[in-house]
Amino acid sequence: MRACRVTAFDQPPQLADTALAPPAAGEIQVAIRAGALNFADTLMCTGRYQDTPEPPFTLGLELSGKIIEIGEGVTGFQAGQRVAIYSGQGGLAEAGNFPADRCIPIPEGLGYAEAAALQIAYGTSHMALDYKARLQPGERLVVTGAAGGVGLTAVEIGKLMGAEVIAIARGADKLAIAKAAGADHLIDADSPDIREQIKALGGADVVYDAVGEPLYEACFRATNPDGRILLIGFAGGDLPKMKPNHMLVKNITAIGFYWGAYLNFNPAPLRASLATLFDWAAEGRIKPHISHRLPLDQFAEALELIRSRQATGKVVLEP
Repeated sequence: MRACRVTAFDQPPQLADTALAPPAAGEIQVAIRAGALNFADTLMCTGRYQDTPEPPFTLGLELSGKIIEIGEGVTGFQAGQRVAIYSGQGGLAEAGNFPADRCIPIPEGLGYAEAAALQIAYGTSHMALDYKARLQPGERLVVTGAAGGVGLTAVEIGKLMGAEVIAIARGADKLAIAKAAGADHLIDADSPDIREQIKALGGADVVYDAVGEPLYEACFRATNPDGRILLIGFAGGDLPKMKPNHMLVKNITAIGFYWGAYLNFNPAPLRASLATLFDWAAEGRIKPHISHRLPLDQFAEALELIRSRQATGKVVLEP
């Protein structure tokens, strides 16, 4: 089978033919129909992601496909069944073996690309806003990077949860996408007065920050007393400059959130969240926005779309 392989951190990934062994005990072998890309994939290429495996490995944190074969000891699945998988690696390939406990049946009416694209982006936003920040109806939610793969889901889920959503993104085209996802107010990321614009709207009760500096500073200064700031990622390249003395005076809580870690130390809320999201998707209440669908041999172009932030929503490779 063909797979997008990282063989060394100082070399670009390559599409290579690799052997596929039978599934081991506890594993399921899947013919991959869609692999969704994430910003983390661009970091894994150079070993800068917190969960990067040692080379050689296959890129691709999340995927969907059809079961080929069941490994020893696996119950509840059958050959031919459609599943989505948060794999951590191995998704950018034609097939692979994955732990059965990471597989989720795909409900009828949900396509492979949507099922692959739903897991990390929607899972991150739903758990962050619901389980961690306890977002309440009527609260004001500010989302940075609001047209990106993760930020766009925060806009959509925040609106579903009853919040008033302020979307921050760069340029009219991206802001239009955030508006279509449900944003109530739009702020261009290049504006010189972001703090003042948020304050004029009543300030932020919850900030969902997927960018870092320089947007973090403006959003922090516009956060209301007793507000919560979710630290989701640092796509802007610079870590937030935390001011604990100001946080103390305003009773502001900063919440670090890394979705994938819950699989290792507390998987129950993650699985409950995904069950909710798959139900919402099957009911049409959420619809993953996929801006680019490319064949596997265009993986380099797909990674560049993520790296250069040209994508709006998700980028999916379809072997």
